[in-house]
Amino acid sequence: MHTAPRTIRAVHTDTTLTVYQAYSPALGLPAARDGRFPPAWNRERMTWIKPSFLWMMYRCGWASKAGQETVLAIEITRSGFDEALRTACLSHYKPGVHTDRAAWQRSLRATSARVQWDPERDLHLNPLPYRSLQLGLAGPASRAYADEWTVSIRDVTPLAREIRDLLRSGEAPAARALLPAETPYPAGPLPHLGA
Repeated sequence: MHTAPRTIRAVHTDTTLTVYQAYSPALGLPAARDGRFPPAWNRERMTWIKPSFLWMMYRCGWASKAGQETVLAIEITRSGFDEALRTACLSHYKPGVHTDRAAWQRSLRATSARVQWDPERDLHLNPLPYRSLQLGLAGPASRAYADEWTVSIRDVTPLAREIRDLLRSGEAPAARALLPAETPYPAGPLPHLGA
């Protein structure tokens, strides 16, 4: 399958998009139970959301890393996600996207949203030759994500473990069949994000 180097792929509907995060059970389980982030969730800290399920699995080791044992699928509004993309800045300076390093630093200071493009992962968590979006949210964007954009929160830890166990048993086709159906998200050109 030919894929553009930087394309947002996600589970999405006409109004929502699903992103993934992993937390300790102390934060993740109440969030899934209540469908919203608990008061203990730090709304001032930078939080990174990932539309790619497999990138999340790479990051959390199939829900095995300390503090990342609970994997959440967070359905958020497309309007919130789109606004964050529109105002975001790359997390690093990139010639050709920014006129110079000073311009990039000004952009960084002016927004509460950051973007990184990391190698997408295959079913065995090996890097692929195209990139997956990570969206970092801080301050106003983090608060909006937690308290305004979030539509639902589901605990998908059992799914992560089921896919991992199938892979360990050599049943890759069965594991692949359980993956969320991520398709290109119609974000349009994002020249300010190098895409």
